[in-house]
Amino acid sequence: MRTLFLQAPSFDGFDGGAGSRYQARREIQSYWYPTWLAQPAALVENSKLIDAPPHKTTLADVVGQVRDFDLAVLHTSTPSFASDVKVIEAMKAENPNLKVGLIGAKVAVQSDASLAEAPIVDFVARNEFDFTIKDVADGHDWSTIKGLSYRNGSGVVMHNEDRPVMHDMDSLPFVTPVYKRDLKMENYFIGYLKHPYISFYTGRGCKSRCTFCLWPQTVGGHRYRTRSVGHVIEEVKFVLQAYPQMKELFFDDDTFTDDLPRAEAIAKELGKLGVMWSCNAKANVPRETLKVLKDGGLRLLLVGYESGNQQILHNIKKGMRIEVAEQFTKDCHELGIMIHGTFILGLPGETKETIQETIKFATRINPHTIQVSLAAPYPGTFLYKQALENGWLDAANAELINDNGIQIAPLTYPGLSHTEIFSSVEDFYKRFYFRVPKIASIVGEMVTQPDMMKRRLREGVEFFRFLRERRAVAA
Repeated sequence: MRTLFLQAPSFDGFDGGAGSRYQARREIQSYWYPTWLAQPAALVENSKLIDAPPHKTTLADVVGQVRDFDLAVLHTSTPSFASDVKVIEAMKAENPNLKVGLIGAKVAVQSDASLAEAPIVDFVARNEFDFTIKDVADGHDWSTIKGLSYRNGSGVVMHNEDRPVMHDMDSLPFVTPVYKRDLKMENYFIGYLKHPYISFYTGRGCKSRCTFCLWPQTVGGHRYRTRSVGHVIEEVKFVLQAYPQMKELFFDDDTFTDDLPRAEAIAKELGKLGVMWSCNAKANVPRETLKVLKDGGLRLLLVGYESGNQQILHNIKKGMRIEVAEQFTKDCHELGIMIHGTFILGLPGETKETIQETIKFATRINPHTIQVSLAAPYPGTFLYKQALENGWLDAANAELINDNGIQIAPLTYPGLSHTEIFSSVEDFYKRFYFRVPKIASIVGEMVTQPDMMKRRLREGVEFFRFLRERRAVAA
């Protein structure tokens, strides 16, 4: 079947891509690659991938192409679901014969509810959906396709048996040739990565049991299933040939450092190729491994600290000790490895005091840059179950974003309202960045690296504009 893979147009500046850990507008305009769409697209011959938000592709642009396709597969999420359904309605109005299905964490765990809410959707692919979508595109009888939920000829929703979890990750084709075919790399920008960058996965799943984390609890699982070192390096070689302008490679695995010997082996091969790279890491990597990674071209680690309060880390099953994270951060500073630290406000156990504790912790360990998010109870996560059972979830804000795509604070606790949690994000950013040493560091970076001058000034304008919009939400 002629198949369109689509990340639909939605809110202006909305990073809802299938590689995004949470779907919302960012403080600084950012776009992750739609890796979870590119993977099945790589399996389906004669497919096309449209990633609308970063390419400024409008609904009219999409609708103008739908007669060229028999099948459309959209990535959706809890924040974007209603908007995505409207896009499907417009597509089917133009091409009534088009079959349309959804993939993503939301439909993986809410297949029945999603189909009930959106009668215009023909099917959803649950859990790990790559080969489920390939079977649909290849024209297999829907009743025989594992992992598929669909409407039969009478309009009755049917749920086929689950598809087994994939173990041979080398059986998946590279995603980067799809990027090269259908995407413009210069449109993908992440504030803490060098531009232009490329990102892809070398494995799926995460050993950690963090209660809020979306992908391991819905699609990827808690076993880290990896591609072989040779398979990864072959894709890196393709990237180097296809994208000579690439400044940085990012491995988007939930926790690339879950397998330390493998991470070291990949780093050694990357060092031979002269690749500058970054990855997601847990704040417990030993110094000796950090040195191997640094010697192999590692520039930056994206680290989820989440909170500076030990009890909150216990509450979310982070499996991390504050003192271990502090030593890890110290080692990174000494070895010259940059850190982009991520923090979450509004996790279970949060109080006004713990928010202040986390802000002080962040300024003390002093990562190069930070991102402050709001706790988001996605359906399918343990946090969502907790929130419902304990009455923490504000039903009026259960969609996780507002009408402009800005992340809201849907959780509230005794003594701490969702409004107070929301407002604390701005305070966090100001107290971290508006310090003399941090300002001096940023200015020094801009002065010594001319390419950073224009970039940081643009980011500053975007950041303050975003803060103004957040204040309007709070008001």
